[in-house]
Amino acid sequence: MAVDEIHKNDIGTTLKTTVKNGSSVVDISPATTKNIILGKPDKTLLTKAGSFTTDGTDGQLEYVTISGDLDQIGCWKIQAHVVTSSGEWKSDIGTFEVHKNI
Repeated sequence: MAVDEIHKNDIGTTLKTTVKNGSSVVDISPATTKNIILGKPDKTLLTKAGSFTTDGTDGQLEYVTISGDLDQIGCWKIQAHVVTSSGEWKSDIGTFEVHKNI
């Protein structure tokens, strides 16, 4: 059964974000730092090691949630942070909702 919502304490949910410079995707394939920053509803931050969705040329990073990550209901924020020899970037801040369980 496919589920469109993210729920509190979900494990194995893939969270993705894209690094862009304006409207252009940044090739992050040479990145030495690939982090996904998650902002919880209570304003605390989680920094997780991201991985390329493909090969990094598309600017996409992803992180798959583990036990203990999605521990709060509400509006979360997501941002990529990458470092290469030619620069350092953070993606736009995205949001997603974590819903309660029945």
